[in-house]
Parts: sequence; structure tokens; C-alpha cells
Amino acid sequence: MAKKVNAQYESSHLFKVRHSTAHVMAQAVLEKFPEAKYAIGPAIDDGYYYDFDLPRALTPEDLESIEKRMRGIIQSKVSFERKVISSDEAKRIFHDQPFKLELIEGLESGSLDEDGNPVDEKPEISIYSSGKFVDLCRGPHVESSAQINPAAVKLMSVAGAYWRGDEKRPMLQRIYGTVWNNPQELKDYLWRLEEAKKRDHRKVGQDLDLFSVVDEIGTGLILWHPKGGKIRKIVENFWSEEHEANGYEFVYTPHIGRAKLWETSGHLGFYKENMYSPVDIEGQQYFLKPMNCPFHIHIYKSSIRSYRDLPIRYAEEGTVYRYERSGVLHGLMRVRGFTQDDAHHFCRPDQMPAEIDFVLDFSLHILRSFGFKEIQAYLSTKPEKSVGEPERWQAAEAALEASLKRAGVDYQVDSGGGAFYGPKIDLKVKDAIGREWQLSTIQFDFTLPDRFDLTYVGDDGQQHRPYMVHRALLGSLERFFGVLIEHYAGAFPVWLSPVQAVMIPIADRHNDYARSVAEQLRKAGLRVTVDDRSERMNAKIRDAQNQKIPYMLVVGDKEAENGQVALRLRGGENPGPMPVADFVARAKEEISQKV
Repeated sequence: MAKKVNAQYESSHLFKVRHSTAHVMAQAVLEKFPEAKYAIGPAIDDGYYYDFDLPRALTPEDLESIEKRMRGIIQSKVSFERKVISSDEAKRIFHDQPFKLELIEGLESGSLDEDGNPVDEKPEISIYSSGKFVDLCRGPHVESSAQINPAAVKLMSVAGAYWRGDEKRPMLQRIYGTVWNNPQELKDYLWRLEEAKKRDHRKVGQDLDLFSVVDEIGTGLILWHPKGGKIRKIVENFWSEEHEANGYEFVYTPHIGRAKLWETSGHLGFYKENMYSPVDIEGQQYFLKPMNCPFHIHIYKSSIRSYRDLPIRYAEEGTVYRYERSGVLHGLMRVRGFTQDDAHHFCRPDQMPAEIDFVLDFSLHILRSFGFKEIQAYLSTKPEKSVGEPERWQAAEAALEASLKRAGVDYQVDSGGGAFYGPKIDLKVKDAIGREWQLSTIQFDFTLPDRFDLTYVGDDGQQHRPYMVHRALLGSLERFFGVLIEHYAGAFPVWLSPVQAVMIPIADRHNDYARSVAEQLRKAGLRVTVDDRSERMNAKIRDAQNQKIPYMLVVGDKEAENGQVALRLRGGENPGPMPVADFVARAKEEISQKV
């Protein structure tokens, strides 16, 4: 199946350019390999791809020749022409293309589109012709290849891809390419890719000794090293302080629960494929928890609740476990066990608008505190697999949308992107090189209060049903840490840096002074080390820069005599000598401002 793209992008000119360039690439490949069998070729976020069954493995030289031919086809100004045809005609046109014939069967049945994605309505069968190439396609495309800039086209790589993502089906060769509006945009994109390699959290995490994954322990399971653990603790402390100041109560819940719990919640019915196999304990099946919400619900149920008690806000940094195939595990970003910064709000129906407003504002505040300034909201609506009456979904979606409008937050609609039990707001941040990361989720839930029979006593003395909001602010501590690493390229702001300053004595005779200053800094609340190795000063400075330490404090005879430190910054700046007290004031100011 092709990866779905958002509706706004799909309607853009650049999407049409990329989709059309995919067809141009397929034509070039078929000219080079006439016996090739071709599958699907959609536009994706940063380009396009096409899957082929080829007589041999492609080489870098092949990509160069295909790319050259693509430019020739583009410069010939071929038109992209759409035609609606019958299934019989489609089978005749693609009689020697088995993958296309399989797709035609899906179109005939009304279950799949030409990219193999499920559809709600039976689609019509259409083809696009461009020069000598014909493809099963609904579009959209540009009118002519004259609208594609040949200087902004580049083939990127080749990878293996199972047909329809099924490991039991044929392995195809997937050619990835990209195209932009102009050569400068292409250049900028290639720069971002190179920059992303430098920022890869797996490499940076190893270089800075932050975390590791060990095969003997298991893939997708993270070991936090002391420096990474220090950053995690700083994040957790800030998280806890902010939550306590905003009316949350902290709860703690177990890692496993009986099967009955997950049957009641609906997870065994709707989420079982993402859960691990049960553990038999005294004849009872227990499951590792994939979510914290059923436990928080039972804490709510432990007492009779009055309308005066609401809203109730429970927060927990709870470790959950979800089954991920080994092929999709990726450092800190996709793991099997992670700590979710979870919260659940229980409120009266009349409190719901204000509660959604509160949690949205609180989420934006926390994300901005970590240095994320560009935040995009997505309103995720009812998926195909869901529970609850349509009118309740509509009301919930309207409530979330109204909150976004009141907050003045730009948002897009992610149709069908909600959870099975309710719609949600997803907050995505842009990092330093413009990549988008999904972090916060605000999830409306009208289903679990019914399933668990949650009630409160209203001012009329009668039992009423509360509303419930699920909220993961950072998403998971593991993934959030990975995003932080890549956003800052390991050069964390001073308040997050595991080591904020390093004392660098020029010679051994300066070690005692360096240690005395370090003690002053520790008493002032700074995290400091002393590099008293018998190395040259420049080597120590270089090592500190490589470790991304914000402040290097060089001390020699002059500094010791005058009670000073010579300040150097990791970026290469050299403010020079200053009294120790002045440095402390500077550092504390930068820490307070979270820069």
C-alpha cells in the first residue's frame, strides 16, 4: 500500500509535479528494461517512488542513466492525458503486467484504489498516458512535462519493498526520487538530508554516550546512560513541576493487567495486534499494558465522585509496551517499551470546552519551553474502525475544532486519523531543519466512560456520566529525547545539558584552583566537571566542544591570581576572562531563560 498524504498537499501543484515525475521515471525504467513489471508509483512527502520487478539489481550507474533519460523525456514536453476505461479494456492494456491486473481486480470489487489502499466507494478505472507510457492512475497530474523543471529532478536511492507490504509476496525494487519547483529548492532539500545525517540521534547518542540498545537485552528496549539519564531527569522534574502547578495529581500504576481489563476497555478487540502475548498467572491471562488509561479509570472509580470534585486531572509517567515489528524499530523513535507522559481529565459535560482549552494551552506552553516555536495542529477525525454513535463523534470533533479556533492555532484536518474511541488533536513541531515531528495528542473519549460505567453525582443528586480527555504531551520520553537530540544536534540548551561547564586547567599547578572554582559552581547549582588530564589545553577544549559542553572555563596563573575564569563557548566564541561571580550570573540567566 502507498503511504497516505494529507489532503492539502495532495491538492498542491508540487504534488502533481511529483506524481507526474514518477510516471516519467517509470517510462525511463521501462525503456531501459522492456521486460520489467511495474507496480505502484505514488507521490510521497518529499518526492515519489516506483516499485519494479526487474531482471537484475540496479546499480548507481543505472540510476544515473535513468535520471538522464528522465530529463530528456521532460524536455520533450509530453502531455499527461486522462481516460476513463472499463475493467475489460484495462485488463487488455495491462495483460502482461501482473501487479496491475491484481490492482484492477481490487478496483472491480470496489475495495481498493489503484495504489492498493482501501476505499469507501467503488472507484472508476482511469489511466494516464504520457508519451509511450501508460499507467493505471486517478491522478492528479500536471498538464505537460513542460511544468516539471528538469534541473530540479534527482533519483535518490533503491530499496527492497515487498509487494503490498506482505513479506510472503514478491520482493520488488523501489526507486526513490525527488523533484522540486526549482534547483535551489532541490539544493536546500539535499542540504537538509545531509544535515539530518549529522543530527541522527543514534549517532549523536553514541558519540555523546547518552543511550544504547543491546541485542542481548532486546531490540527496541532502551538503556539510558548517565548523561542521557541526567537529561531525562531534568525533563521529568520540569514536567512534574509544571503539572503540579496546573492542578494535576500524580498516580502510579502497574505494568500488567488481567485480560478482563483490556476486554472492557476494548483494546483486545481493537488493538490486540499491537499488544504482546498474554502471560499465564495462576490460570489467569495478564497482558503487558499498551496504555495507562484503564488504570487511571479505576482510580477514578475507587470513590464516589461529586460534581464539585470535577474536573479531576491524573498524570503519570507510565511505561507501556507495544508490539513493533523489528523492521520498523528505529533508535529512540520506534521502540517496544517506552514511558508515556500520560494524563487523563475527568470532567462534567459543561466543563469540556474549558478543559480542552486548558490542555491545549498547557501543551503549547510545554512544547515552546523546550525551544519548539513552529507548531502545527491536526484535527484527526473518525476512523473506519471505531466505536460510538456518529452523532457523538460529530459533537466531539466540533468541540475540538472550536477549541483550536479559540486558541487561534492553525490546523489541518486529518480525515480518519482518530483513535477507535474518539477524535483527537495532534500537535506536530518543526525542528531546526524544518522536519515535522508528532508529539502531543489531546484525545476526546466518550466511549471508555460508558464501558467502565463512570459516574458522578450531579447537583440534582442523580448519577451522571463524565467526559474524559486523554493527553500525552511529550508523546513518550524516549521519542521526545530523540527529537531533542536531532533538533539541537546534541548541543542542548544550557538548562538541559548534562554537563554545563568544564574546568580546564592549563597546567597541573592550576588543578587545585580549578577544583575550588568547580565547587563554587556546584554550590551555585551548576553541573560542572574538571578536566585535569595531562593533555594540552587545546586538546581539552576540542574534546569539550566535541562533547557539546556549553561553557569551557580555562584557568591559568592570571585567572588564579585574580579569581577569574577565561570563558570559551562551544560555538567557538571567546568572551575571555571574567570574575567567577559574573560567570555564575551569566549562566544562571541563560538557564532561567532556557537558552
